[in-house]
Amino acid sequence: MRGSESFKYFVGMLLLTGFLLAASPGHVIAEPEMSDQTIADQVEDELLFDTAVFSTNIDVTVEDGIVTLAGSVDNLLAKERAARLAGTVKGVMSVVNTVDVNPSDQRKANLIQADIEAALIADSATDAFEIDVDVTRQGEVTLSGDVESWQEKELAAKVAKSVRGVTQLENNISVNYTRDRADTEIAAEIEKALEWSVFINSPLMIDVNVNDGVVTLNGVVSSSTEKDRAETYAWVNGVSDVKSSDLIVSQSVNQPEDQENESEDLNDQEIISAVDNALFYDPRVSSFNVEVDSVYGRVTLRGTVDNLEAKRSAEQTANNTRGVTMVYNRLKVRSENQLTDAQLERKARNAIEGNIWIAEDDVTLIVVNGVADLFGTVDSTYEKNKAESLISAIEGISYVDNNMLVEDNSSVYLYDPYVDDYDPYTYSWYADGTTTDGYYQDYGYDARLSDTDIEREIESEFWWSPFVDSDEVSVSVENGEATLTGTVSTLSEKQSAAENAVEGGATSINNEITIES
Repeated sequence: MRGSESFKYFVGMLLLTGFLLAASPGHVIAEPEMSDQTIADQVEDELLFDTAVFSTNIDVTVEDGIVTLAGSVDNLLAKERAARLAGTVKGVMSVVNTVDVNPSDQRKANLIQADIEAALIADSATDAFEIDVDVTRQGEVTLSGDVESWQEKELAAKVAKSVRGVTQLENNISVNYTRDRADTEIAAEIEKALEWSVFINSPLMIDVNVNDGVVTLNGVVSSSTEKDRAETYAWVNGVSDVKSSDLIVSQSVNQPEDQENESEDLNDQEIISAVDNALFYDPRVSSFNVEVDSVYGRVTLRGTVDNLEAKRSAEQTANNTRGVTMVYNRLKVRSENQLTDAQLERKARNAIEGNIWIAEDDVTLIVVNGVADLFGTVDSTYEKNKAESLISAIEGISYVDNNMLVEDNSSVYLYDPYVDDYDPYTYSWYADGTTTDGYYQDYGYDARLSDTDIEREIESEFWWSPFVDSDEVSVSVENGEATLTGTVSTLSEKQSAAENAVEGGATSINNEITIES
């Protein structure tokens, strides 16, 4: 299959050099030591900076690059998020997640079941699914039923996991594809998906084989997170299983020269086709007719969707496509189901009840003419974001005016394109206090570090990130403000660099990094 020769050459070089290839130190003065202990320290830092994971109760150990997470969190999504965050650190080969889920309150099984069913109905993308929910006294959930794609199956599970009291989830939902597909057709589509994703650094280094609907991925990727992404992209229609045990994580992956040349030759018609295909596999967007146009990589989305979350998801999916430098989102939100404001408000309250991120007593909700006004107080900007996302998924809500206050203003929501679903800059309340890249201009840190110290910390963050090429990005710091310059190939890399700058101690960011067009 395509990429096999590149992979064989790469493995041969690794064997010849005894796996001693080292990552370039880029702008750092001295290359940081990569050991199990320093990897563990970096993973702990990632967890510490994340406001959605209470990292105090999580222990991190590393052996030969394999991270083990232990301890406890209060919800299943936080457990899974901790593992994804760990996978974003350079040097992590894989993550073993042994974290226990201990909800802060023990809820009865019938209440958990009712809240899961209400959440599935409230979400416009899952309300048509025929899913049965079973819950044990210990909060262990089993989902069964039928959907038409693996992506729909995963979305249903994610909605269920957002309910308080869920400790485990077994997803027995069956995927009934509408037609049979040849293995060669499946393989070709997977290869295209890998090629066009901004999250796959070197798609030519991944070999795709399909036998009777079972996909086997071989080759080399640069991070544990990239491996997870590759597995996700392999789940196209017609696939019954994905095996990736032979997909190796290595820090020494260099993009093949022929792939670099390909990226320079992208044309708008290819970009349109790639975005169309990505939207087809977005379970929030696939049922709508979205028109895609592109001029020099600047993509415009037109058409109609029936909920705000679908509009937001379409924009993010387009941004995640290689070659896209900007997205103009002209999608209109219109619903054919004319629910009254009282019905919409009731549906929204049902969605909030039992949600892991929002306490019902902390939210005041009013719906007038399809516009939902949110008031109240939450602990972090992440929770404020989740509250809006939850309401935005309801069909008939045309706009969310999020007036919720954040109790801890220092808890900045750092968008991580490799972990989070959406860039928070798409929320109007977030944009009011951010730069054009969606990051708060004042992070409220104490002036404990000198500009030189901050610059060194940011350079170290660049080095530890498998997503930022430190040779291509420069940083200078003056009075705590970090100015980032250089050229990168994707928007996600630009955003990752900004996140690294925040974690390095910058009090504000001037992101002048340009994206190759």
